[in-house]
Amino acid sequence: MVMGVMNIEEGASFPAKTTFQVIMCSIIAAVGGLMFGYDIGISGGVTSMDTFLIKFFHHVYEKKHRVHENNYCKFDDQLLQLFTSSLYLAGIFASFAASYLSRRFGRKPIIMSASAFFLCGAILNFFAQELGMLIGGRILLGCGIGFGNQTVPLFISEIAPARIRGRLNLTFQFLITIGILAASYVNFLTSTMKDGWRYSLGGAAVPALILLLGSFFIHETPASLIERGKDEEGKRVLRKIRGLLDIEHEFNEIKRATEISNKVKSPYKELFTNRENRPPLVCGTLLQFFQQFTGINVVMFYAPVLFQTMGSGNNASLISTVVTNGVNAIATIIAVAMVDRLGRKFFLIEGATQMTATQISIGALLFQHLHLVGPITSRSVPLIVLILICVYVSGFAWSWGPLGWLVPSEIYPLEVRTAGYFCAVAMNMVCTFVIGQFFLSALCRFRSALFFFFAVMNVIMGLFVIFFLPETKGVPIEDMAEQRWKKHWHWRKYFKQN
Repeated sequence: MVMGVMNIEEGASFPAKTTFQVIMCSIIAAVGGLMFGYDIGISGGVTSMDTFLIKFFHHVYEKKHRVHENNYCKFDDQLLQLFTSSLYLAGIFASFAASYLSRRFGRKPIIMSASAFFLCGAILNFFAQELGMLIGGRILLGCGIGFGNQTVPLFISEIAPARIRGRLNLTFQFLITIGILAASYVNFLTSTMKDGWRYSLGGAAVPALILLLGSFFIHETPASLIERGKDEEGKRVLRKIRGLLDIEHEFNEIKRATEISNKVKSPYKELFTNRENRPPLVCGTLLQFFQQFTGINVVMFYAPVLFQTMGSGNNASLISTVVTNGVNAIATIIAVAMVDRLGRKFFLIEGATQMTATQISIGALLFQHLHLVGPITSRSVPLIVLILICVYVSGFAWSWGPLGWLVPSEIYPLEVRTAGYFCAVAMNMVCTFVIGQFFLSALCRFRSALFFFFAVMNVIMGLFVIFFLPETKGVPIEDMAEQRWKKHWHWRKYFKQN
């Protein structure tokens, strides 16, 4: 029996109702985004706390408080950056493992495992006494992030009706922004407490527990069940999540795709050798590359550090971060509401334009007003930079933030879906690792010019979307090649023409 039936949705091919089951499963799975967001938001605030620096990075603490220290180099330390970036290095290997395990055992067990890894990492960080324990906890968190980011968007894309797939999938990104906002608020509350960093890092256990308990109540996706030979169970779940008795059309389409999928013994070999997989591979991987080189993680990881660099006090920098992350969450709601109406390309192009303008403006202000030594003397400049960062973050939050995850999850055929999506996730993790590990060093050497670099990257990625990315709004996943890739001016040459 289907609970809470709402309106009927007519996708491009398959009829479906928007059921309580689909909404519940999507929201629970999207809590994986809450875990990811909390970690993104917590690390920058923790690394700006004096009690944390005194315990683990005392030399950075001393450099931070030197009167004549170079403003751009106060936090330039490879071990401090490793605290942030080690998670993403672990996430690369975890994502690869999850791409294989989710195909063999299903999406649901991998989501449960993601929460378990994240919970163990949070506990280890809470009790950390030395740097090794701290990094060990980050590696466990990375395994949780790798498992979750590899599996959750695929899970939602496979379970959602085509017409509302975008909105449901963006709950993952929306909860990332909520996690970032919650983390910045937690950092603000714990910044004046003795060993407050422990409570900040240990707080990661909360979203992990929510996902672990919630994952017992979600259904496995019909595509995964049918792919593993469980046809009757797949039909049963399909009827429940679609709210219809007649699901034969969609079942037969999934069955056809799984028969093709099961003939592929090596998804990675198929992905890289079959020309027809080239278009989604290039687009999915480059979208994640561009997402990281918008410069967003410069803001998300190191916003408190950046505001302190400009001369704001610790509390003022944390308050500024809370404001920025609040804008991030609110702007994401716009994407959730409008992505299935206006389409993916509209938001990606608009977001790239908005971020280009703000990165140039921030770079120009820092170049003019932030000198090597001493704080910014003008009281208005930090406020203007805060406003520009909020405009920048809103541009990211309704475009490249959510759509960088959504589009790669909906463009691959089933036989290479987990392998293709791994390539996208791995690209995300590699780029995030590089930025997390080297941004503070790059800030020290290139100073405000770094923001002009990200502005150029935003121009390039906007042009890429205009010319090479087809619109995927409302197209069933299994029909993506027929309806989009084969009709694209550039990508159609990779397909055999009938």
